[in-house]
Amino acid sequence: MIVLSLFETTLPLTNPVLKFFLILVIILFAPIILNKIKIPHLLGLIIAGAVIGPNGFNLMERDSGIILSGTAGLLYIMFLAGLEIDLVDFKKNRKKSLVFGLYTFIIPMILGTLTGLYILRFSTFTSVLLASMFASHTLITYPLISKLGVSKNKAVNITVGGTMITDTLALLVLAIVVDMTTGEVNAEFWIRLSVSILIFGFTVMFLFPILGRWFFKRFEDNASQYIFVLVMVFLGALMAELAGIEAIIGAFMAGLALNRLIPHTSPLMNRIDFVGNAIFIPFFLIGVGMLIDYQAFFKDLETIKVAIVMITVATTAKFLAAWLTQKTFSLSADERRLIFGLSNAQAAATLAAVLVGYNIILGETETGEPIRLLSDSILNGTILMILFTCTLASFAAQKGASNIALSEANENLTDEDQATQEKILIPVSNLETTDELINLGITIKSKNNKTGLYALSIIDNNTTDGSADKKAKKILSKASVTASATDNHLNELLRYDLNIVNGIISVIREQKISALILGLHIKNGLSDSFLGELTEDFLTKCNTTTLIYKPVQPLGTIKKHIIVIPENAEKEIGFPFWLIKVWNIAKNSSTKLVFYATKETLDFIEKVQSKHPITTEFIEFNDWNDFLILTKEANKDNNLIIVLSRKDKPSYHSYMSKIPRYLNKYFKDTSYILIYPMQTGVRDSSKLNLKDPTLIESLEKLDEIGKTITRIFRRG
Repeated sequence: MIVLSLFETTLPLTNPVLKFFLILVIILFAPIILNKIKIPHLLGLIIAGAVIGPNGFNLMERDSGIILSGTAGLLYIMFLAGLEIDLVDFKKNRKKSLVFGLYTFIIPMILGTLTGLYILRFSTFTSVLLASMFASHTLITYPLISKLGVSKNKAVNITVGGTMITDTLALLVLAIVVDMTTGEVNAEFWIRLSVSILIFGFTVMFLFPILGRWFFKRFEDNASQYIFVLVMVFLGALMAELAGIEAIIGAFMAGLALNRLIPHTSPLMNRIDFVGNAIFIPFFLIGVGMLIDYQAFFKDLETIKVAIVMITVATTAKFLAAWLTQKTFSLSADERRLIFGLSNAQAAATLAAVLVGYNIILGETETGEPIRLLSDSILNGTILMILFTCTLASFAAQKGASNIALSEANENLTDEDQATQEKILIPVSNLETTDELINLGITIKSKNNKTGLYALSIIDNNTTDGSADKKAKKILSKASVTASATDNHLNELLRYDLNIVNGIISVIREQKISALILGLHIKNGLSDSFLGELTEDFLTKCNTTTLIYKPVQPLGTIKKHIIVIPENAEKEIGFPFWLIKVWNIAKNSSTKLVFYATKETLDFIEKVQSKHPITTEFIEFNDWNDFLILTKEANKDNNLIIVLSRKDKPSYHSYMSKIPRYLNKYFKDTSYILIYPMQTGVRDSSKLNLKDPTLIESLEKLDEIGKTITRIFRRG
């Protein structure tokens, strides 16, 4: 009887289990089916929502549960846009974002207002409010672009920044029009709005990072960290509403505020992406689909007329803004498609504006019918405009993103060669440091290297204790779980050997390892003899880029990395190999790099930075006898990276023998990484053998930074 009562139900469905099951089936199959006929999966979910919604087969109502989930999905999209954006490019392109934001606001405002006044014959207030609906847009296609791997393209950065500008201005117009219809716009209104926005902006951009850094340092539980992120998203959205602006602006600002604290290669980032794309965002798209009323086409001619005009004006205005941006900044046609695809979709802000305007009653007709600021025909026309613009935007964004992704793949074929060559070995022996060592390995690796991570656990060949095997396998298992949480495969290596050094060296030779990460426990200091013993026992027998890492706090909570480079470091053959790994730390965690080096070394690094911009600072540092001046910079929230050298090599300095003592005494609360570069085949950079095939081939197989270094060498 229970089974029968479950299925013998009237429409729309009311059983929560059945409703949730239906939505999950749609999320699972709608994209798969429609992708086969080349329809973007985002559009598939919107269409599915229209089919099951109250204007379709009426299987489900757009009730409070759908609205709640949809609101969370919309905020999630905006949060991801702020979280995934490349902050260096964002700052670099902020003027371009401002220009695009003004283009995509002013053009729709002018066209929309004129259309409302002279074609649709609306009042001034109605025409201005209608134009503000055209000016705003929703980044509904952002998940599609992110999935295709082009979310860091400069056109995306320009559009995301411009979205914040145009949506803020459009929603400000909405607030002004609403207040003007009630006669409440005065000096007090402007003062209150300005002060509240300033307080909101300061709180989110300055206090959120402090709170986030404090939390991530103290709580390592995966679930707690994810819930904390959600709390920050909705807190930012709530504060935006309290400030008098739309919640989506608050979610975006929260993403920007937490951007530096959540590395793009971290397990937390992977969870945020996964849950958003699997649950929250699909709910939002299905909810948008439920708003679509296909019957509006057949209701009356006025609705059809208004809908056609709205669709034409909105699409034309957004295309003109994208085209002008392309011409202004010399972008490609595919980058224009990206801008248009991201900015043409009308959904959240547009819907908010039309509902607010629809609910404002200006008076009554002689028959008692309410006179609304936005009429029924505008409401129905808006729903049709949402359907059309989302459809067109999905196709445009998919085409532009696919072409750019294909172009980048063709240009970076050598990256795949490098990914097959790059192999990073991480010996693990302590459960407490395993996660941070694996996270460092994931952070420094090339983006296409999905299988080149190796975790090694060595067991004494003479041991007869079975617990040693269990402990080693447990540590390797934890390392694999950490790597898999970031969608990276980790090769587990369990080895029996007479001692650790022999075991590591043997694995390096057998597996052709290119980089090695050794860990130091946070509670243990660095003995004065450690580096000497390491050099004698290991570095003289093994010539691979070696990083010795002592994590005091999670890598994602580091504010900046201080890199100390010895004189003549650029003359070592291993220089580009460790520099690329340091560069990847900055790219994947959006942190600042502060280089302390001689002028010659800094000049070289500045050339690389000009081609591959990251946030950097260059400080001339000539005398290692002044090493202790770094104590004022190396606080608990910074990471110290020291490039060392084997004896009798060009970059060796006798002062390096004092490093362990100084680290233990003056930097005990600071995370640090000691780097020993490859140093065989050393050559003088003033007499570079640029025809050396080994050097050039090894550099060209690296990623784009390696190619830049090669070009700099060649210009020599």
